[in-house]
Amino acid sequence: MPGHEVITVPEMGWAGTKNGELLRLMTGRFDVFLTIDSNLSYQQNLEARQVSVIVLSAPNNKLETLKPLLPNVLRALETLAKGEVVRITGA
Repeated sequence: MPGHEVITVPEMGWAGTKNGELLRLMTGRFDVFLTIDSNLSYQQNLEARQVSVIVLSAPNNKLETLKPLLPNVLRALETLAKGEVVRITGA
């Protein structure tokens, strides 16, 4: 994304890591966790974390389905507070 560094979970060597552990590993290293896991905010106490979360909600997780959501992701990044969860929904 323009103006932002994006690193995937597999690129960090964290593939297979559960969400709670991912959030712990991210704290102090990353500002935002971008995910398609809509249950994340129900499973974790995100307010206590220093990582914000953007949850992408779409019919599937294919790149061509998620790409149209990116303008809304960029807008959300402008105002996102630490520990905040934002849901971005696609058609």
